[in-house]
Amino acid sequence: MTTLPIMDLEQSVIKMLHTCYDPEIPVDIFELGLIYEVNANAENDVEIKMTLTSPMCPSAQALPLEVKEKVKLIPEVRNVDVEVVWTPTWDQNMMSDAAKLKLGFL
Repeated sequence: MTTLPIMDLEQSVIKMLHTCYDPEIPVDIFELGLIYEVNANAENDVEIKMTLTSPMCPSAQALPLEVKEKVKLIPEVRNVDVEVVWTPTWDQNMMSDAAKLKLGFL
């Protein structure tokens, strides 16, 4: 396994997160603001803190698993830990301007 500088690995993870979509919203989870933290270390372990649009989200089980499985596809990644957190509570203000535009909020 090759190693990447931590910043490069984190950017690779973010790029991969742009391929994950909430099945009910046509915007990727990164642009939706569901990803709170992406941290990598020198051993190529990745920790992701994310949330969902609501605790009752129908994809509450599937979406974090999809995130983990997709990030594990990055050849340099050794381990992935995805933690779903509820603080701060997600709201529409966390979306990027691109997401707001696509969803008609701008």
